[in-house]
Amino acid sequence: MPTARNSQKPWIPESNLAAAITLSALLLLAYHNSFQGPFVLDDGPAILENSSIRNLWQLGDVLMPDLEGGVTTKGRPILNFSFAVDYALNGYAVFGYHVVNLLIHFIAGLTLFGIIRRTFQQKIMSTRYGTDAFGLALVACALWTLHPLQTAAVTYIVQRGESLTGLFYLTTLYAFIRARGSKHPRLWLAGSILSCLAGMGTKEVMVSAPIMVLLYDRTFIAGTLSKALGQNWRYYTVLASTWLLLAALILGVSGRGSTAGFETTVTPWHYLLTQCWAVIHYLRLVFLPVPLVFDYGFGIVDGLSIVWWQASVLLILAGGTAIALWKQPILGFVGFWFFAILAPSSSFVPIASQTIAEHRMYLPLVAPVLLVVCVLHYYTIRWAKPILWLLAVTCTSLTIARNGDYISELSIWQDTVAKRPDNARAHLNYGRAKLQLGHTDEAITDFWTASKLAPKFYEPYYNLGLALSRKGHQMEAIDQFQSALRINPDLAEAHLNIANILLEMGRLSEAGRHYESAVNLQPKLAAARSSYGNYLIQIGRPDDALMQCETAIHLNPELADAYLNAANACIMIGNLPAAVAHYLTAVKINASLPEARNNLANVYLELGQFPEAIKQYQSALDSHPNMIEPRRNLALLMLHLDRPLEARHHLLILNEIMPNDPEIIAALSRTYMRENR
Repeated sequence: MPTARNSQKPWIPESNLAAAITLSALLLLAYHNSFQGPFVLDDGPAILENSSIRNLWQLGDVLMPDLEGGVTTKGRPILNFSFAVDYALNGYAVFGYHVVNLLIHFIAGLTLFGIIRRTFQQKIMSTRYGTDAFGLALVACALWTLHPLQTAAVTYIVQRGESLTGLFYLTTLYAFIRARGSKHPRLWLAGSILSCLAGMGTKEVMVSAPIMVLLYDRTFIAGTLSKALGQNWRYYTVLASTWLLLAALILGVSGRGSTAGFETTVTPWHYLLTQCWAVIHYLRLVFLPVPLVFDYGFGIVDGLSIVWWQASVLLILAGGTAIALWKQPILGFVGFWFFAILAPSSSFVPIASQTIAEHRMYLPLVAPVLLVVCVLHYYTIRWAKPILWLLAVTCTSLTIARNGDYISELSIWQDTVAKRPDNARAHLNYGRAKLQLGHTDEAITDFWTASKLAPKFYEPYYNLGLALSRKGHQMEAIDQFQSALRINPDLAEAHLNIANILLEMGRLSEAGRHYESAVNLQPKLAAARSSYGNYLIQIGRPDDALMQCETAIHLNPELADAYLNAANACIMIGNLPAAVAHYLTAVKINASLPEARNNLANVYLELGQFPEAIKQYQSALDSHPNMIEPRRNLALLMLHLDRPLEARHHLLILNEIMPNDPEIIAALSRTYMRENR
């Protein structure tokens, strides 16, 4: 083993507090512009539409949510629990979710710092790196935490699954290392086992953790596998038993809604070929992190001829790792870390919904970072730390720039489309972002592009229907919804939108059939039950309507329309106090809901509570000044209260909108007559 070289004077006091302050300051700088980034892509089904996180104290629902499809939190109870905690603290305020993500990343970075520092101080490493253990560990940790590749797991909220699993992976190893030489080794070993168990309940990438701890023990502590197993066989037996939880969770998700596993449309061979390209691409991004892509879509590599050289490089690296595990255990451990952690997502088990994803490099990134740090330190001892810290500063600036792409849905999808123009899902979501901003014509163009790139993908047709409906082209919109249903007959949302259009057109019986289909296909779709309730009101079935609306409220307590429709049903039944309560809840959720305020004012009017009625009519007009009904009602109320000047103000506005309306003309005449009495 080479002898130690003279160490330079440390730039930072060698204490855990100094390391924490340094790392936190750098992370806050790198991520200062990330906290307002909106929920995007899988954040919707995993957080915004995930009813299981809305009551933290119903732990059964939180830990074992009944979720349909390939939702990211399905079969991952610890991840789902973390979002339930977020919701309990912040509701849907996106800032809090970003803060928690960054805090997880920060703690993971500190844990990695502890692992690297203690590893450099192990007997097998101390001669070469021991005197610089603190400085090297800190800069390695800084490079890992600040690398722009990590934004995929930190800034993209739902990928907390990757960073939280990474934290549990690291704490499992750290607690094992701390047990050696501790006065309370059993406590540390128990902590290691609990961390491993929590990781298994967070994401499948945790699967290699027990093997990695054993390999660390063999490489840096015990010296041989037999000695490592002999000294800690009870610990390893319990640690390996955490696989039982992971196996149960995997079996329980049944292929994650056909998006992962061997029953997907992607074959293991084609997925393996795709990963040959992907892994080499990830390695390139480690050293040249541009361009970073939010969503690579679901493309696959069709033949070995396309990726022959990437496959060759990977075979050489994997073979080298296998040889190094025998001949050069430290180098072999680093290589095994990279391949073992990537294996669950980047080998031959297909993940059809996302064949390539940068967040998968969250924990594997440790391996190339450590190699760079060690090589630079060994060969350029004098300039190693300045070079490494310059790299950390560069990473910080690149991370700030990358976080700028996440500032809005429009910007992240615009960036993605520019970098992956053949990505149908990117065009689809770019169109959605434009549609939300009212750029309907531009959105239609993107939806058409998505449908051409992925003609067997139902979502472009569905969203095209939404855009055409907004433009007033209702029959064309129905055609697009029907196209979506031909691809996915179980698409409840398409039935719901067809029903809403037919209801507007007065085709009640046809609308009713589609409402029933939507509710039967997706009983937990709150919007379908609420709209079905509105339909039942219109055909004179208020009791059935109220039942549907109350179910919608239970499913989604934040759905203002459900309270509005429930209130309308209560009025038909004659329960005015209940109607008032529902209307008040509706306007509390959505302060600018004019129909709720107008109807609430009508109830107050019927109850003789005129000041409250005036207040609600005026609130409706404040948010929607061109709305006729509340202005007409307010004008007539002012006449009733013998306030002709105020009535005339509203009637003159109405007369400009509807100059030939006889009721308005007559009311306007009465204001002049009363003023001249």
